[in-house]
Order: sequence, then structure tokens, then C-alpha cells
Amino acid sequence: MSVEKDNMVSSLKKIVIPILRENGFKGSFPHFRRIKENKIDLLTFQFDRYGGGFVIEVAVCPPDGVTTHWGKIVPPNKVTAHDLNNRPRLNGGEWFRYDAPDSNENIFDVIANEVLDCIPEAEKYWDKIKIKGFK
Repeated sequence: MSVEKDNMVSSLKKIVIPILRENGFKGSFPHFRRIKENKIDLLTFQFDRYGGGFVIEVAVCPPDGVTTHWGKIVPPNKVTAHDLNNRPRLNGGEWFRYDAPDSNENIFDVIANEVLDCIPEAEKYWDKIKIKGFK
């Protein structure tokens, strides 16, 4: 992992992850899940393989986990957004970039705070998705 990615992950863990935990999410970076009676809310950080940025994908699955289209059974305590096909990206699908040429030394905390601003967008998505057969 690059120093920049390490710094970005550190800022996310310091600023964003405590808020996810307060909101009932469990898991370890980069995959988080909130298991509810009628569904599981999912959030995953996906980093650019070439460095410098990441997106956040969200998804919802049934409370008993998911079976992938190739038959793999993923239990509730292991499911991630990557296990589902429908996983929209927060921030209008835009990448959070921490490699901008005009970045300052606080860019990692600035980006982490921008991620916090997207949490309401995720909550709206999770609230509107209903799982067939569950109330």
C-alpha cells in the first residue's frame, strides 16, 4: 500500500468509521454491514488500483445473506456490497481523489469529512430499498 493510501485509510478510520459504528455498522475496513431484522445495509470502500482515489459503494441484501448468481452462499456476517450486482456509488458516482496536484497536507482529513457528508445519501438509499418478503 502506498503512503498516500495509508494516510487516506487512517483518516477514514479516524473520522468516518466511528460514525458508521455509532450508526450500527460492524465489519472491518473496507467492508461494513448493518444487520437489521428485515435486511442488511452494506457499505464498501473501493480504492483505485492505480492509487489516488476511491469510491464508496452501497447495497442492501436479505437478512439471511445472499447467494451469488454462480451459487456461492454468503452468510449475513460475511456479505459485502461486492457480493451484489446492484451497488450504487455515493457522491454521484464521483471518485474521492486525494492525489490532486493542489492538495495540501490536510487533504486526507478533508476527503474523510466529505465522505461524512455523503452518509445521509447512503441512509436515504438504504431506507428506500425494500427486500421482497420482508417488511
